[in-house]
Amino acid sequence: MSTTRTCTLCGKGFEPRLRFQVEESEGRVRYFCSQKCQQASMLAGEGEGGVRCTTCESSFRPEFAWQVSVTDSGRRYFCTQDCKTKAPAAVAAQGPKRIAVFNHKGGTGKTTTAVSVASGLAEAGKRVLLVDVDAQGNVGVSLGVRGERTLYHVLVLGTDPREAAIPVTDKLDVITSNESLAAAELYLAGRPHRDRILRERMLGADAYDYIILDCSPSLSLLNQNALVYADNVLVPVSCDYLSLVGVKQVIKTLRDVYEHLKHPVQILGVIPTMYDSRHKIGREVIETLQQKFGELCFPPVRANIKLREAPASRQSIFEYASDSSGAEDYRAVVQRVISLTSPQKKRSKAAPVTPGKGVSRPSTTPERGVSVTPSAAPPAPATADRGVVQ
Repeated sequence: MSTTRTCTLCGKGFEPRLRFQVEESEGRVRYFCSQKCQQASMLAGEGEGGVRCTTCESSFRPEFAWQVSVTDSGRRYFCTQDCKTKAPAAVAAQGPKRIAVFNHKGGTGKTTTAVSVASGLAEAGKRVLLVDVDAQGNVGVSLGVRGERTLYHVLVLGTDPREAAIPVTDKLDVITSNESLAAAELYLAGRPHRDRILRERMLGADAYDYIILDCSPSLSLLNQNALVYADNVLVPVSCDYLSLVGVKQVIKTLRDVYEHLKHPVQILGVIPTMYDSRHKIGREVIETLQQKFGELCFPPVRANIKLREAPASRQSIFEYASDSSGAEDYRAVVQRVISLTSPQKKRSKAAPVTPGKGVSRPSTTPERGVSVTPSAAPPAPATADRGVVQ
């Protein structure tokens, strides 16, 4: 498909290359071929009667650029500088809750977690889009689906994500990937604002309650795009010593995304996977994660053969073995995710964490998780008898 768009103001066809050329607000997507058209649109008002001031609600027609503010929740208008100063803070627009499943280390159960969380949310009545951001394409294999259009088509060719999504159940859609996604790295590398291409391409996917992104075990341009698009991150950590070391790198990556890409992605939860209570290292990993992340450490997902067998049957764990311990544990994870992302959840104060602890949690809330700030140093994972990993 062509990536050509039509300018909202002058009707000229063009290919968006800069961030200001795509504006999503008030349920509409506007395209501008130039900054001149964008500014003219902002000053044109919304009809013959002009617009209403956000603060005092008086009608007026904008004459200056400062009188229009474009935010994620829509356009805001101010008739005077005084009204702009007194305006309440913008409220974030309602839209899908975007969650990336991410860990640098392979073999921690990222795809199993992504598929299970997405399927569990759908089972709970939520409208879910599962996006495979890994060229291995394991999400499609696990669910037995293969799309004619993949994430490559969305990123590179500008295909509407709704056209690439494949229905798996009534509530669950999937955008698959394959080896062609590797070529998207080259495409992204040569684009302006290359870390925000996915965010712009996914503008059409606003009818879902949740968007779950299954990331690859690397810090690639694709993963950078996924983290900039996501609001929160789930971190699966298998119950072994090397996975604990990998958590340190995850925290560093999220801090870098905040510092360099200016996007405050936050940890929604850390999920211990492949847990076996008979093994000492498993118990030590749980203890360390609870010490470092507190309530953000989810209950562990026990090692369960049914979780390994489910992909071979092209089913989620809830379809394959709904009464297994794997299904039980992931249902608990899903309920925790729903609880933490509920807009009705009240904010609660958290105990301050010192810089040496590695995670800064000013005003931690159930719906937002850990705030990764530039000054936060990554945590040093430790086991009960081996000390701190340097």
